[in-house]
Amino acid sequence: MTQGKIVKVSGPLVVASGMEHADMFDVVRVGDLGLIGEIIEMRGDMASIQVYEETAGLGPGAPVETTGAQLSVELGPGLIETMYDGIQRPLEAMRALSGSNIERGIKVPSLDREKKWEFVPTAAVGDSVEAGDIIGTVQETVIVEQRIMVPYGVEGVIESITGGSFTVDEVVCTVRKADGSLAELTMMQKWPVRRGRPYKEKLVPEMPLVTGQRVIDTMFPIAKGGVAAVPGPFGSGKTVVQHQLAKWADADIVVYIGCGERGNEMTDVLMEFPELKDPRSGESLMKRTVLIANTSDMPVAAREASIYTGITIAEYFRDMGYSVALMADSTSRWAEALREMSGRLEEMPGEEGYPAYLGSRLAQFYERAGRTVSLGKEGRVGALSAIGAVSPPGGDISEPVSQATLRIVKVFWCLDSSLAYKRHFPAINWLQSYSLYVDRLTKWYEENVAADFPQLRAQALAMLSEEAELNEIVQLVGVDALSSEDRIKLEAAKSIREDYLHQNAFHDVDTYASMNKQYKMLQLILAYYEVCKDAIAKGAPLNGLVSMPVREVIGRFKYIEEASVDTAFEETMAQLQAEAADLISKGAEDDD
Repeated sequence: MTQGKIVKVSGPLVVASGMEHADMFDVVRVGDLGLIGEIIEMRGDMASIQVYEETAGLGPGAPVETTGAQLSVELGPGLIETMYDGIQRPLEAMRALSGSNIERGIKVPSLDREKKWEFVPTAAVGDSVEAGDIIGTVQETVIVEQRIMVPYGVEGVIESITGGSFTVDEVVCTVRKADGSLAELTMMQKWPVRRGRPYKEKLVPEMPLVTGQRVIDTMFPIAKGGVAAVPGPFGSGKTVVQHQLAKWADADIVVYIGCGERGNEMTDVLMEFPELKDPRSGESLMKRTVLIANTSDMPVAAREASIYTGITIAEYFRDMGYSVALMADSTSRWAEALREMSGRLEEMPGEEGYPAYLGSRLAQFYERAGRTVSLGKEGRVGALSAIGAVSPPGGDISEPVSQATLRIVKVFWCLDSSLAYKRHFPAINWLQSYSLYVDRLTKWYEENVAADFPQLRAQALAMLSEEAELNEIVQLVGVDALSSEDRIKLEAAKSIREDYLHQNAFHDVDTYASMNKQYKMLQLILAYYEVCKDAIAKGAPLNGLVSMPVREVIGRFKYIEEASVDTAFEETMAQLQAEAADLISKGAEDDD
């Protein structure tokens, strides 16, 4: 271990001399309290260290000691349901040790060393194993089964394997390697957070991550293993969108990173998630969730680490063959931490003071998402979908973090403050948002939802675009200047906006819509447009078509329970046809 001395303290940045034998990204203990830090720059024997705890009271001459290891996370049973800080210290365990005000320099293992887990072997003595192979399972929660994998770099023949109750650091299996040495395997493994976990192959995303949010699933879908950005100004609903995705997305595991978020928002997550019922299992949502909380009042350097801590844990579950949804809220505050540390390092600033490497750091983070074939003979397929919120100052998405993010991600959900002020939530602007996964997902929608679903989606988006053009004409010369067909188009587009794209996150039924329900709702709205267009050609009065009672039924279709959707759809379609036919016959009588 290298021992040095502090020569300078600048906020969370500490410079130490006598560190010539240390390496970049080594974890160090700083001062008499042993504050945890990480080397981020080396110049001769001088090391610049970002300290993940408050540095008040540190001064020149205080000792600095390297651990010789990179910042790593502990991976194994005990991750699920736990809330960690940015460097994977369990907050509940720290509170038990030091009370509500966490002491500096506190040392707490990331995984509980005393709790015993029931290990069930799935491999046997004499089996040949390699990195990534599953040797046993642990039922961590009612929902999640931990699959204990052979760690990276180990290959050989199992010499012994034992089932029963063990702590995470007790040996459960020994493997005789090719060179004759014996590798002792526990249920826990460590992995450096700044290095992506290896995999055999990255696959093309071919299926959507179904979220139950109509504006996302229908209009701007994200693929399983895809990446999306949610930029928006203050109050536009970024956090609620991410909460909805965490609650309802078709993922086995959720990793939620509150990076630089307000404390009350993380409190909301903590209070809500245990009470929320997982729609698939009926259990608490926390039974498949890992939370990483690095609130805005926590040391700024730990924000930078929290993103990497979260994605490394997510990769671990992906390697087991699970579909993982990672929520990062928000990457802007992570970029602000980068900017602060870069300024203290006296690096040449880039645009708006952000470091010149902002774009490459964002790319390194998002590129770790994907649908992959895991290491090991079994070839499990897992998916890691990353959704990052961006908080541009003043809602201006031309700023560097938003622009650097948009160059990387394939889905852009543009949150619009004007929609939020009108109480239209989710406030995703349908004219500015986009998804580059649509073409790849078309086949899945045709096979799993309906053959005409992609056409209905395209028609709905085209109508919304035409509505914007027609509204410009209306503002200039008034609605009476439009033809009857254009007036009906405006009414149908209004229905798409207000009935389909508007979704109440706090309504028991409307909070989630299955793909079948989304298809039926869209079919009804577009059927209304087609039926009315046909009725106008046959002489039905425009005012009668606009005020048909069935419009109210279509508008309230979103509140129909999933079990009743198909029946209600048939009844509503019959009502629509009957009311339109009645108006056509009345129009014919009036002409006579």
